[in-house]
Amino acid sequence: MSQQLAHISLVVRDYDEAIQYYTQVLGFKLIEDTKLSDVKRWVIVEPNGSMGGCQLLLAKAATPEQEKHIGNQTGGRVFLFLFTDDFERDYQNYIAKGVLFTIAPHTEEYGTVAVFKDLYGNLWDLIQPNKK
Repeated sequence: MSQQLAHISLVVRDYDEAIQYYTQVLGFKLIEDTKLSDVKRWVIVEPNGSMGGCQLLLAKAATPEQEKHIGNQTGGRVFLFLFTDDFERDYQNYIAKGVLFTIAPHTEEYGTVAVFKDLYGNLWDLIQPNKK
């Protein structure tokens, strides 16, 4: 049996602003943007240099209940974990682009990490894992 996590749905306010943020600020690649209806699109982004791992499905909130969860999909916990091969490069790049870090870079047993908020307020860990 072989299984793989393919996409994580991220509820967003607007497709175009989310695409702009994830591609221009975080440097992700736009993989797909397909119109499904007058109001729904299939929008996939992934980190630059990703090797076929999990991708983000940017899903525009369709109901008031979904809108309430934009930016707080996990009740205030860190939601997504972005691994990097060069922490300092990405940290400095994100700072220069206005990304808000809520926890400064520090070293943990597993590597170097800092916590940032995306444009909606979701918390992310930026992590450079220790070499094994």
